[in-house]
Amino acid sequence: MRSVVITGASTGIGWATTKLLLDRGFRVFGSLRRQADAERLGREFGANFIPLLFDVTDEAAVLAAAREVRAALEGETLAGLVNNAGIAVAGPVLGLAADEFRRQLEVNVIGVVIATQAFAPLLGADASLKGAKGRIVMVSSLAGKNGNPLISAYSASKHALEGFSEGLRREMMLFGIDVIIVAPGAVKTPIWSKAEEVDVSAYRNSPFFPAMERIRKVMLELSKNGLPPERVAQVIFGALTSASPRVRYQITPDPMQQFMVNVLPKRMVDRIIARRLGLSPPP
Repeated sequence: MRSVVITGASTGIGWATTKLLLDRGFRVFGSLRRQADAERLGREFGANFIPLLFDVTDEAAVLAAAREVRAALEGETLAGLVNNAGIAVAGPVLGLAADEFRRQLEVNVIGVVIATQAFAPLLGADASLKGAKGRIVMVSSLAGKNGNPLISAYSASKHALEGFSEGLRREMMLFGIDVIIVAPGAVKTPIWSKAEEVDVSAYRNSPFFPAMERIRKVMLELSKNGLPPERVAQVIFGALTSASPRVRYQITPDPMQQFMVNVLPKRMVDRIIARRLGLSPPP
């Protein structure tokens, strides 16, 4: 039975990918931060789902989980690592506390580095293991190629993930381990529904306050009208199993979004976004 590790398996893309892989006959080790989620997913998914309790920024806990997975593999390789866990920190750069920016990068970038270093040996970098080489799937975002205002920290983390993945893919050629980016547009996941919890009152005296109120509404709309997580899960499944995977898969809920990111001049996109969020300079 092929085995895959998925970080951030409790909801959204991680949950949907876990379900799909289990339905296709995989065993899934899913990372969670809370024991209650481990118990819930155990009931939902059954014996072929093995919970791993760790926060991706806790290196000691991630390494302990990797030892647990190694023991369960009994000398075989891991088929895949899906680096999915992530958060979105909102706020204008000029008003966002450095610690908040740091937290964004710790989870979305350093957490990926920690998980990759811990589990890559099990994908086949450790030559003592038997079986086919595994793959690493990085869950990025359209924000990895297109910076968005008022979530610049999130965009920065995804830009960093894209560069990290490109360099890592070329390093992992030494072991025959592929690294594939899956970059969805807006997805119906809790990462955006949590926008309701964002306290914009901290920016009440900031010139960005009206735009912060608008971006919160946009994020809530994304949580309702974005891509179904199951669609992203299908792409991740293909990245893990295709005989000839692409290096990057980009999926959007709206062809116009793809057009804006890939075709329109950046200055034109600037003006469109500025008008939408009220960021145009005064006449």
